[in-house]
Amino acid sequence: MTNTLTEWARRIAGDLLEIGAVVLAPERPFTWASGLRAPVYCDNRLTLAYPPVRRRIAEGFHTLLQAQGLAPEAVVGTATAGIPHAAWLAERLDLPMAYARAKPKAHGRGNQVEGRIEAGQRVVVVEDLVSTGGSSVAVVEALQAVGADVLAVLAIFSYRLPAAEAAFAAAGVPLFTLTDFDTLLATARARGALAPEAVAVLEAWRQDPERWSNRWSAAR
Repeated sequence: MTNTLTEWARRIAGDLLEIGAVVLAPERPFTWASGLRAPVYCDNRLTLAYPPVRRRIAEGFHTLLQAQGLAPEAVVGTATAGIPHAAWLAERLDLPMAYARAKPKAHGRGNQVEGRIEAGQRVVVVEDLVSTGGSSVAVVEALQAVGADVLAVLAIFSYRLPAAEAAFAAAGVPLFTLTDFDTLLATARARGALAPEAVAVLEAWRQDPERWSNRWSAAR
């Protein structure tokens, strides 16, 4: 099964490169919600426009569940980009589906979890991507607050930053991804999809994202 997951990781990485979901901007880095500056941005919302890609993502998530021996009773998408992928996975598994926000609504009933999740129900959370992990863990905590048994978080892509690894370790919930930054970079290099100078910038950032971010900000 390990070889199968490796094949999935390469295939999904290739998909993200082909549809232009990965954007590089070493001279004008993106600012993430965490405040971290990064020369790369992965917009997995673009996968919605490509039926073959989104079908592969749903199938990949199903393969991940089987490989990890997980048997959820419901699928929960993160608002907003995780919702459609959670819906497609739930449909594939014939399971109930709900969604959750990182923070409660400021109006109405003030819900953070939308849909019907019962106490003790085994659930998996579906994310489009994980950077520092803060918003994902907030959703996990919201589900645990209503009594759900969160088996894992599934994501299309993760940068595999130390901050995210620490956040999930502290939450006591595993993160399983279809592909990640290292696979993406390796796939891009193998395909000649990135210029050597772009690869060098990405590798430097990956070694210490926070230091890279601080150095870039200090130079401006």
